[in-house]
Amino acid sequence: MSLSILIWLPLVVGLVGLALPRARVGRWSALGSLVTLGIAISFLARFKTGHAGLQFTTDKVWISELGIHYKLGLDGLNVLLVVLTALLFSVSIGWSSQREWDRPQLFYFHLGLAESAVLGAFCAQDLALFVALFDLMLIPFYFLTGMWGSGDRVRATTKLVIYTLVGSFLMLVAAIATGVLASSEHGTSLTFVLSQLRALPLSHTSQEWIFLCFAAAFLVKMPLVPFHGWLPDAYKSMPPPVVAVFSGVLSKVAAYGFLRVVLPLFPFASVHYQTLMLLTALVSIIYATSLAFTTNDARLVVAYSSVAQLGFIVLGIFSLRPTGSQGALLQMVNHGLVTAPLFFIVAALAARAGGSEDLRAMGGIAVRAPALAALFLIVGLATLAIPGSSNFIGEFLILLGVFQSKLAVSVIAFLGVVGAAYYALRLYIRSMHNRVSPSVDSREISWREAIGVVPLVIVILVLALYPRFGLVRSERTVQETVAPAQLLAGSRPAAQALRDASLSGFLVAGSIRSGATTGAGGTP
Repeated sequence: MSLSILIWLPLVVGLVGLALPRARVGRWSALGSLVTLGIAISFLARFKTGHAGLQFTTDKVWISELGIHYKLGLDGLNVLLVVLTALLFSVSIGWSSQREWDRPQLFYFHLGLAESAVLGAFCAQDLALFVALFDLMLIPFYFLTGMWGSGDRVRATTKLVIYTLVGSFLMLVAAIATGVLASSEHGTSLTFVLSQLRALPLSHTSQEWIFLCFAAAFLVKMPLVPFHGWLPDAYKSMPPPVVAVFSGVLSKVAAYGFLRVVLPLFPFASVHYQTLMLLTALVSIIYATSLAFTTNDARLVVAYSSVAQLGFIVLGIFSLRPTGSQGALLQMVNHGLVTAPLFFIVAALAARAGGSEDLRAMGGIAVRAPALAALFLIVGLATLAIPGSSNFIGEFLILLGVFQSKLAVSVIAFLGVVGAAYYALRLYIRSMHNRVSPSVDSREISWREAIGVVPLVIVILVLALYPRFGLVRSERTVQETVAPAQLLAGSRPAAQALRDASLSGFLVAGSIRSGATTGAGGTP
């Protein structure tokens, strides 16, 4: 089965839904998302562990004059993120299908388009294709926020557009420069295929400024401090299913971009700017944690906790150690699994507190809602990375990788671990326990609300019992991804991996130079 079916099926479902009656489009979209999830799981079941190369590859010349390929593939970096995307969209669409929406056909179409774009960005193995899908996935969220959002949604959408357009422009410039400079410096045909670009290393000067452009684009999307100005308004305005997938998977595309694009193509710049990236991540962790301490808005507690967790992910990536990068990749999956149900739980809490998401209007909700309290507790404990959870393994590997690289940074980053325990428990205790607020209607979670929480809690518990499920599938690919930067940073264990990768790259580059390619964008 081709990856193209997995990627474009949600968009096809959304297009068909435009012609369906209002009463049926929600169920149709939910069914389509479940089929997409089933296909994603089938790829995961057939994925060969311990294999570093691409699997299920599709490679077609798209624009031969520009060397752009429609190239897709799965490896250890993206296979779990693809399944996570399908799972979170399936849960969010299922939750949405149990509610009434204005212009539902258009609502589900935009969700389908967003899912296709995110899946495509994760699977893309051509830099130009990755950039195109990275930008495409933003478009439906502009409409989902502006048309179905709440509060000052116009202001929120405007800020989101301005920030992300600037980042997208920088990334587009950097992507074009990467392909053009690589071909000109090595005298080859123009190409944007990632595997071919790895065999055409850029000069140190070129790597440095291109790295900064990509880093700015990815940090805006995640976001990290100081690129987070759009986050409070946007997260407050988005409907619950939209903010769940936005925080759960869209921010991971940016983190994934560091592993897929930046570290392999710009290893010198990654080492050169390592301290800058670690400090940016560290500031984001401390700053976001302090905001999560103080805000009384339950949704913003979750939002700022996401910024802090993404800071940990960047720490792991720029530890430039396989241990830290594997922890970062595992934490991408863990974060998506906990942040999405938290947004649905906040919606359930607001429904019991007269529509308010203010913690001061809550309290005592657990009195008649033991099931809701239990589900919330499981997600909350996973959020604070309690020992025994997969989140604990992810954070442990990240801190271990940073400890091996920059001891002082790892010591300070530990404050974020302590802070997570405080704001997670504060959110839980102030909403679920203490005295029952006069405005609170304590009642048990309904099956319509459970759709957004129970499936994800089950996966959280499974990964807690067997976190190696993700680690074993990513180990070899992560080692090869980090090896060039790790060697440049002065770590000897990466030498053999880099020599193997360099030999492979030399053979590819040699075949390109000898004219083994067909046309401007041919594949050797």
